[in-house]
Amino acid sequence: MTPPASSSSPDANGPVKDTASRPAVAEGVPALAAWHGAWTAAVMVATLGGIWLGALSGPAAFGSLAMLVPGLAGLALIRRDGTGERALVLVVWTVCALAAAVLSGGLGGPLTGFVTMPFVAGLALGGPRHGVRLAQGGALGAAIAAGSGQLSAWLIGAPRTEIGMATVSAVLAAVAAVLAVRLAWRIRETRLAIAEETTRRVEALLSSQPGLTLVLDASGRVYGAYGSAPPALLVDALFEQGLIAAVHAPDRRPILDAFDAALKGQLAQVSFAPRQALDRRVTLIVRRADDAAGHPRLIAQAFDGTRQFATEIGLEAARAEAEAQNAGKTRFLANMSHELRTPLNAVLGFSDVMRQRLFGPLSPKYAEYADNIHEAGSHLLDLIGDVLDVSKIEAERYELSREPFDAREVVSAAVALVRGTATDGGVTLASLLPDDPLAVEADRRALKQITLNLLSNAIKFTPSGGSVTLTLETIGPYLEMVVADTGVGIAARDLKRLGRPFEQAGEADQRAKGTGLGLSLVRALAELHGGRMSIESTLGEGTAVTVRLPVVAVSQAAAVEGGAEIIQLNAGGAGPSPTV
Repeated sequence: MTPPASSSSPDANGPVKDTASRPAVAEGVPALAAWHGAWTAAVMVATLGGIWLGALSGPAAFGSLAMLVPGLAGLALIRRDGTGERALVLVVWTVCALAAAVLSGGLGGPLTGFVTMPFVAGLALGGPRHGVRLAQGGALGAAIAAGSGQLSAWLIGAPRTEIGMATVSAVLAAVAAVLAVRLAWRIRETRLAIAEETTRRVEALLSSQPGLTLVLDASGRVYGAYGSAPPALLVDALFEQGLIAAVHAPDRRPILDAFDAALKGQLAQVSFAPRQALDRRVTLIVRRADDAAGHPRLIAQAFDGTRQFATEIGLEAARAEAEAQNAGKTRFLANMSHELRTPLNAVLGFSDVMRQRLFGPLSPKYAEYADNIHEAGSHLLDLIGDVLDVSKIEAERYELSREPFDAREVVSAAVALVRGTATDGGVTLASLLPDDPLAVEADRRALKQITLNLLSNAIKFTPSGGSVTLTLETIGPYLEMVVADTGVGIAARDLKRLGRPFEQAGEADQRAKGTGLGLSLVRALAELHGGRMSIESTLGEGTAVTVRLPVVAVSQAAAVEGGAEIIQLNAGGAGPSPTV
């Protein structure tokens, strides 16, 4: 396994957070404060000793005392540390070194070693992040201090040479430089060790993945690979030939499309067959992750998708088989329903002959049997008709025969057919139809079937003394039919099921009154017209079924001879008046 091109590429949620440097910084601040504290103590001892021995006096003594200030300033880094704070401490070092050089006579004075301290402090303060800049700033500060000291010596005169004190200051500066270099180097070593350990942990984590993580370019060239490769996908071959070469030829175009989508910032997923094992499948998830140089790169995760592919194939086969079985069932029902209607019509015909006593009188018992046969046969014929229509609709073999007609005629005929049933059941049947013709373009038989089914259902589930009301009107291009009853109603939990074949609501005695095909046939016929059916019901109070069909024929009256147009005005009871 080879490492990726960049270990700090930004992800979709932002850049990778660097937590490895935090322990090094935490360790470096106390050591840096200790270095400043030691410098303060050493300068204090050297200054007092120089004054006591007479090696320091006058301005030089004050210059030596000035070097205590940066040491004290460095102790403040314990409470607050940052790039700005360290730069400010370096400025203090520069100013104090400048003061010491000016007061002691420059490089020829007793404090000559202190002139280099801004550079030494820059090494200590720089740390692992800004070491070069602060060291350069310190070198500049040392040069400024040295130049200012020499200028002071030239203007004021050369100071008295104190070899002992000059040696002490030089030794202090040298020891401080050694410790500063050691301090900076220790922090760098600590950070390097933490970075190496973090890299090892990340590589171990990536290598132990259940899938294979690849670092690619847009052409499929592999730059890095971690984790367990799916079967038939060899990592060495991926590095040598690239990912595209390992993919079955028909699946390469989808892989390249997924790469293009990922380069546009999308999360792409694709499945392919390895070229070495066409019976297996690999699932690839791809996203974009540019490297540190800004070059477009792709991160891809490859998993073994053979089991999932086999499951999908099995589900697809099961779905196809179920559809085939359902289509076969539908064809069987359609054919059987058609075959049953022929002998059933004969049964109805013979029973009707017996009911009418065309060939002589019958005994009361036989006459009752003939009525029962005719009633049961009629019910069975209606059921077979519904099954035949539902089967045709499910098989997509039901074709509408649209024609223009007056919807009131079809609805009135349907109302007349069920009026006798309503009267026998003690149900009041009312129809509210407009006075003007309702010109529609629809399937006449389908509209009659919708009306009959709604009225039959309403009458069937309305107890004696109740009422059923049919309202027919137009709303824009829609023909709206509402059949409302005062029957038993439908529970809210059952409303969602109604409208599907053989779905019924209510108790067992109520379900025994129907087959569950009436409302499903109404819904299917309405949808074939581009309309819809809706049900509103309250248990124990009644039900209202609304069917809305976009079948209203919009026609414009023809202009009379001479270009005049007749517009009917019925406001205020006035008769029609022509408008030219």
